[in-house]
Order: sequence, then structure tokens, then C-alpha cells
Amino acid sequence: MTLLGAIEGGGTKFVCGIGTPEGEIIESVAFPTTTPEETLGKAMNYFENKEIQAIGIGTFGPIDVNPKSPNFGVVGKTPKPYWSGFPITDYVKRHFDIPIGFDTDVNAAALGEATWGAAKGINNCLYMTIGTGIGAGAVVEGKLVHGLTHPEMGHILIRRHPEDKYIGHCPFHQDCLEGLAAGPAIEARWSKKAYELNEMHPAWLMESYYIAQALVNYILVLSPEKMILGGGVMNQLHLFPMIRDQVAVLLNGYVQHSVLSGDAESFIVQPGLGDKAGLTGALALAIGALGRNA
Repeated sequence: MTLLGAIEGGGTKFVCGIGTPEGEIIESVAFPTTTPEETLGKAMNYFENKEIQAIGIGTFGPIDVNPKSPNFGVVGKTPKPYWSGFPITDYVKRHFDIPIGFDTDVNAAALGEATWGAAKGINNCLYMTIGTGIGAGAVVEGKLVHGLTHPEMGHILIRRHPEDKYIGHCPFHQDCLEGLAAGPAIEARWSKKAYELNEMHPAWLMESYYIAQALVNYILVLSPEKMILGGGVMNQLHLFPMIRDQVAVLLNGYVQHSVLSGDAESFIVQPGLGDKAGLTGALALAIGALGRNA
């Protein structure tokens, strides 16, 4: 049996797993994200003697995902202590001489959902996570979107809600999408975590307004056939119909398609892979790396 390693590297925790080319996660383990050496050291110990043939890594960014770059696999400037400038792929290569697939956590999740999840059989989709931070990955014509760097859709500039006086949480842009709508912004604004707010709390109308603005921008730029929303904040399932309604209001009939005029429940959806989207997507990255080295 071909076994593959998968790493979902988050700002709060790392999840490592063993899986198959069919997208099945056989086993997994999770531990807190601390320093790079400690965190990745635990990951390497986990994979020791597992006989994996390739490994896929989907991690928080910013990261250099260009294989031709001298900084490929290196973490960029990040507010996460100790991680800026750390060479992730070089560290892994010192422990395992196997093909490595490397991308952002949200690109991995988008690929996982396109391969085995809610967007299976669809050429164009977008995966967005709203949690400690906000990020999004896109599959366009069956391929992950890369360019000058990887997309940073969590940091787009949006219109402030008329009743929002919160300054914003992002250390780089203050009131970008992540600064206004990620979990820490909700907690700072309302003095409670998202899951502590009841469904009727005014926080949700404001939150849906911000998320819907982002989705409208992504619709107009990328024209995805499916939009998948994950992350801790989106565990508040009452947000989904509010976001769909706001998207319709903001588009104001400009984009004509049945999924935007009455069938939005099949367009803006939960992850088909649940909380395994990132880890399963890392498996897909491993499969791609194995294929390139065949």
C-alpha cells in the first residue's frame, strides 16, 4: 500500500496524518504550534518509521511556494513568533529524502475539497477559512492559483460597517478583512469569543456583512463555481443564510446565474471534508509531489 504523509500547519496547532492516494486519512495526531524546531521536530518524530513515500505540507503563511525561488519553502514575515524566515522544506528534507508538496493551508484545503470534497468534479472553486485568521485558496481550471506569491485574500480592503467603531486587529493593515472579521476581532469588539455569542447577537449581522463583501469580490474576480467556508467562526451555522442573503444584496442582480438568484445553498457551502479539509488537502499535495518525481 502506498502511504503518504500530510501536515496541516496552523498558527494554533499542527495536525499530522498518514493517508492513501484515495484521500483516506488512516491516522492523525495534533499538537500546539510553538517554535518551528519544537513543532516540526514533533512532526518528524511522528513520521519516523511510517514508510511514507511522499509528504504534503499545507501551512499558514506567508510562505514562498515558488519551486524555482531560492527561498522556496521559507516562511515570510509573520506575526507568529519565531517563524519568520524559517526554512520549512529544508528542515523536512534533512529528515526525509522523499518528494515534498508545499503550499498554503487554504490552498491545500481548496485542493482537497476539489479532489474529494464539496467541489469534486468542479474545475473552479474557492475555499475560505474564517478563524484565528482569514485566508482563502482558489482552484481555477483545475489548478491552484499562484503568481507573484500565493493569494492573500484574507487581507483585502473592504468597506467598514456603518455601526462598527472597532479599529481593527491586523498588525499590518489594521482594518482589512482579517482585521475586522477574524475570530480575534470578534472577541476584541464584543469582549466574548464567537462561540459565546447567541444567534441573535448584532455581531453576526456585522460579520455576515464583512464576509459577504469578500465573497462578492472573489465572485467578480475569479467566478468560482463553488464557494466553501470553513474555520472556527463558520461553526456558527446560522451565519450561512445571513451571508448568502448579504451576497445577493451586494451583487444587486449584476451577476446573472441561477445559483445567485435562488439556489445559493448549493453555491456557498460548508466543507464537504469537514474539519479534515486541510489535512486531506495536504494528502493531495503529496500526491502531486509524488507524480512530479515519478
